[in-house]
Amino acid sequence: MALKVKATEQLIKIGTYAGTYRYVMLPELYTALTQDKVIKEAALRSGVSRGVMQACWDAAGEVIKAWATEGHSVALPGLGTMRFGLRAKSVDDVNKVKAGLITSRRIIFTPDVDLKEELSKTAVQITCFDRTGQEVKRVTSSDSGNVEDPDNENQNSNGGGNNTGGNTSGGNESNGD
Repeated sequence: MALKVKATEQLIKIGTYAGTYRYVMLPELYTALTQDKVIKEAALRSGVSRGVMQACWDAAGEVIKAWATEGHSVALPGLGTMRFGLRAKSVDDVNKVKAGLITSRRIIFTPDVDLKEELSKTAVQITCFDRTGQEVKRVTSSDSGNVEDPDNENQNSNGGGNNTGGNTSGGNESNGD
């Protein structure tokens, strides 16, 4: 199996490359699997009935939600851990600290080592499209398979005052945060 990526030639409108065409890569997302389909497959693989799997799924979701909202980092078996965090503005005086400084609440997921290893071994297939939508090239990855580590992403950050409950992201992500 491979991850599928689309590289589309697009006119860049801002930044260093403004006014030029560049190939921009985005993953091709598959259809979202419904909870029902996931439960059915998990029941099949585990040998328990679908009803039992549904009950377990619902209970696990409630426990994860309850513990995470109490400030715990919660293990998601085989996947990693999740916790809640936030982004907030910094101030120079304790008397200025108030809830209004919080700019957003976040869900932070740290993948399991085995999951990151599996991702690093997964091939990436890139299909390139020019600005007219015509396919111009196909590439299969031969990269080192480096996987981003969210817990270490801020080591070179600018210390922008973003607090995520123990880890900072520096606000330099490209996902719109």
